[in-house]
Amino acid sequence: MSAIRFSAMPSADAEHLWNGGRDAYDNLPETMVSDGPGHPCRHCLKNIDAGDELLVFAYRPFPELQPYAETGPIFLHKNRCERYAAAEVLPPVLTTSRDFIVRGYGENNRIVYGTGAVTAIADIPGYAEELLKRPEIAYVHVRSARNNCFQCRIDKQKAPAFSETGAFI
Repeated sequence: MSAIRFSAMPSADAEHLWNGGRDAYDNLPETMVSDGPGHPCRHCLKNIDAGDELLVFAYRPFPELQPYAETGPIFLHKNRCERYAAAEVLPPVLTTSRDFIVRGYGENNRIVYGTGAVTAIADIPGYAEELLKRPEIAYVHVRSARNNCFQCRIDKQKAPAFSETGAFI
């Protein structure tokens, strides 16, 4: 079992936008048509195929406004898609570039200085695992190395829980 898990944007955030909700800047998402690779959906973590409609909007993957709550443009399939579920596997959107920024955040949702590094795709799981071993790091973001756009989040894999009888809970 891997020590980390990759997480897409929460389904509640995607549902909010699919149902006509506003983005982090209180704007309605814009609709575009994908011209092919380069439009990664942050819910299913796959590229949006050429010819498919997508939403582009400002996203803040943090619970509240504060100086380190980065907000930036991201994409979402215009039509509902399934949330990425293969948590232990490198998501397809992380194979679309040669490298990404990998950065740690504390429980207070602020950057832990010195953790951000442009990281080759093959090194993302190892670097994230290394960061998450540090007690001051609660989670990790993967962001575009060229535009700093949020790609996905990485958390510590929770150990399976067992009941007193030894069954999984």
